[in-house]
Amino acid sequence: MAETTPGQSGSAIEALADQCVMCGLCLPHCPTYALDRHESESPRGRIVLARQFARGALQPTAEAVAHLDRCLGCLSCQAVCPSGVRYEAILVQSRALLAPLRPAPGPLRRWLTQPARLRRLAALSAFVRAERWLPRLGRWLPAASPLRRLALEVPAAPKPLASSTRNPPNAAPRGPLTLFPGCIASVFDRDTLAAGRVLLEALGYEVRLPQGTVCCGALALHAGDSAGAAASAAGTRAALESLGADRVLVSASGCLGSLRDHALAGSHLEVEDILAFVARDPGLETLRFRPLAARAALHLPCTQLNGGSGAAPIRALLGRIPGLEVLELPAQPRCCGAAGSYFLEHADQADRLRADRLDQVVAQAPDLLLTSNIGCRIFLGNGLRQRASAVPVRHPLAMLAMQLETARP
Repeated sequence: MAETTPGQSGSAIEALADQCVMCGLCLPHCPTYALDRHESESPRGRIVLARQFARGALQPTAEAVAHLDRCLGCLSCQAVCPSGVRYEAILVQSRALLAPLRPAPGPLRRWLTQPARLRRLAALSAFVRAERWLPRLGRWLPAASPLRRLALEVPAAPKPLASSTRNPPNAAPRGPLTLFPGCIASVFDRDTLAAGRVLLEALGYEVRLPQGTVCCGALALHAGDSAGAAASAAGTRAALESLGADRVLVSASGCLGSLRDHALAGSHLEVEDILAFVARDPGLETLRFRPLAARAALHLPCTQLNGGSGAAPIRALLGRIPGLEVLELPAQPRCCGAAGSYFLEHADQADRLRADRLDQVVAQAPDLLLTSNIGCRIFLGNGLRQRASAVPVRHPLAMLAMQLETARP
């Protein structure tokens, strides 16, 4: 999410859009273009629209704006662009420019970014076992109803981390680190956060977590809500800077870019993917992992590859588990369709992308599916349950913590 400043003028958007030479090399990498081969659903098509909106040469009709809205923001186009076009800046600033023409943010996003509310909702959902009956009820609701989509995609609360680990008895203190819990991840990725804490403490670090609500602001930022993103950034920055640790580690790849390049831009805090941090830590050589004879399908989220730490840290860490066979899913379609709240707002496109990904998972016949982003975990896990599959979906950190046995002498 580098170099994005929501709310800039139309002339700034025009200057960004003029960097695109319309070569089309991005088209094979765009998930939404691949669905129907529609030029307006491609990166260069959306850049043309953004330029026209910025100039005032095109009326922002619902149909025209919908092409921008249906962009996943996966940034696969930006990653392969030979001209270095800053597509994310074009997308975010165009949505911010058009924001006054749209309704105010609804209650859904406010709920998604309020962990206290989410925890209560998750507890109630678990108590009544909503994931068993709510999707069936949802199928009776009108197709256009947002409640139908929520019912069909209700996430299951994660089970407690199953681990036989213990901290090294004489681990030398190596200073404090902050583990960023996020908003949605703090509720529906709690086992991953627990795993991160287990591994960091096994490496000798003191782990600190912020109190209260902390949100990277990605949902608001990508929706064009620059005021909401700024508010999230200010509160999160204050909370993280107050903890007295110089490094913030992030386990959800979808939060990494927004936190690093927006919420904490210019801060003295260093923000890093926890996978990359653990993978290069010299203390990792002192840890021993129990063997696991299993096949794991590995899904690499867009945010892990486009602006994150890439696939190398994950491969290196999973390679430390003896007997674990890791099978990476094919490169395309890169996006599973989750994309923040996209899977709730653009159900048809999201479901088609997810179906392609799940077909690949089924073809590999794995014992489990691994992914490093909470949105992907929820959406792919729901899809597997809808297919009556018992394949669990976990974060690579959870896999490591579950197999961590002890420290070597």
